[in-house]
Amino acid sequence: MQLIKRIRRAVMYAAAGLALATTGIGVHAADIDSIHFLIPGGAGGGWDGTARGTGEALTKAGLVGTASYENMSGGGGGKAIGYLIENADSQHGTLMVNSTPIVIRSLTGVFPHNFRDLTLVAGTIGDYAALVVPKDSPHGSASDLIAAQQANPTSVAIGGGSVPGGMDHLVAAMILEAAGSDSTSLNYIPYDAGGKAMAGLLSGEIAALSTGFSEAVELANAGEVRILGVTSDARVDAAPDAPTLKEQGIDTTFVNWRGFFAAPGLPADMLAAYQGVLAKMYDTPEWEAVRARNGWVNIHNSGDDFKAFLESQETVIGDLMRKLGFL
Repeated sequence: MQLIKRIRRAVMYAAAGLALATTGIGVHAADIDSIHFLIPGGAGGGWDGTARGTGEALTKAGLVGTASYENMSGGGGGKAIGYLIENADSQHGTLMVNSTPIVIRSLTGVFPHNFRDLTLVAGTIGDYAALVVPKDSPHGSASDLIAAQQANPTSVAIGGGSVPGGMDHLVAAMILEAAGSDSTSLNYIPYDAGGKAMAGLLSGEIAALSTGFSEAVELANAGEVRILGVTSDARVDAAPDAPTLKEQGIDTTFVNWRGFFAAPGLPADMLAAYQGVLAKMYDTPEWEAVRARNGWVNIHNSGDDFKAFLESQETVIGDLMRKLGFL
């Protein structure tokens, strides 16, 4: 049986004009030749890391031949969404990464489109949020930071890689509310993507940063920053020294999903191919290496399940934003 399989593989490779050395590991042709990832924010942010990490896993696992990446900042992510919609016929080879902000920003009217205007491919991961300070910050815990903010709100600026009323702002407000503080007193400083926000933290422009856990974990493990609190129920293996907010008496949890969208009108066979490689990705060691490195949680919602998930989140987030005064 093994000999027959090897002969079949050899015939397939010859027919395709490929010069591959057999290793006995079952090398196979990629399911998709190439994917172009459209990233609605700058380098170094959560969208950027998710797109590049997914592309890394798909190509190294042999599911996709090549992956390319394009950062398109602007309008809180709206520029990239508008571009994908306006150029739909020429973007069938493109997957755009997005996350909870596509729901938040459409609710607040930052851009006129919402997820229903795109082809829903799949939700792939979850990323906890984190409250981060420089390594030499005088604030030793989340409670210390919030006490300082309560004493003098304007002097304790908390930044984030999203627009005012965006996800990083919303998470910081949720933390303050859970700690018994007034969320409307928050001095929030917005940056264009997580990389610039982290640079603002390290330069001393802000006292703390509300960001994705995966954006902070590498610098935290290198000793450049300290994570005061994570919005998870339990400590995350990627940074076991980082305490949760709950264990500090701040009863709040949050996980930001991330996933992929395609241009409207994507042919059904291409949609099925994209969904197929993303589903297969979870069973590869290449994906597990990327996931573990970033502290992501596997949250796979595809097709109709993805749509139902987004509609549910739209309701929950909308109610929360109205409660906090953002709508």
